[in-house]
Amino acid sequence: MATLTVRKLDDDLVRRLRIRAAEHGRSAEAEHREILRVSLAGTGPARDDVVGEEERARRREAVKQLKAFRDSVADRGSATVAELLHETRTARMEQPAPDRTLASDKTGGQD
Repeated sequence: MATLTVRKLDDDLVRRLRIRAAEHGRSAEAEHREILRVSLAGTGPARDDVVGEEERARRREAVKQLKAFRDSVADRGSATVAELLHETRTARMEQPAPDRTLASDKTGGQD
């Protein structure tokens, strides 16, 4: 396993981290690992410790609203992101390249 060293942490941040570790019955090092695991994986049993019930309810509501929006626009024939990117790139390639010649180059270096 790899070792990770984090320098120049704010003293207050370290204090809060130690308090949090104690609240969860873990060493500070174990708490560091758990915070990284949960924040990077975004899942796991410790997720309930990090996100409160109010936040979970807010996220569930946002997911419902997003699903309703997707359902409402599903049959509109909207272009996918890939199609929009392709269209933009194709249009850009069809445009003439900008003239990047310096004014001095056009006059032969004499003004």
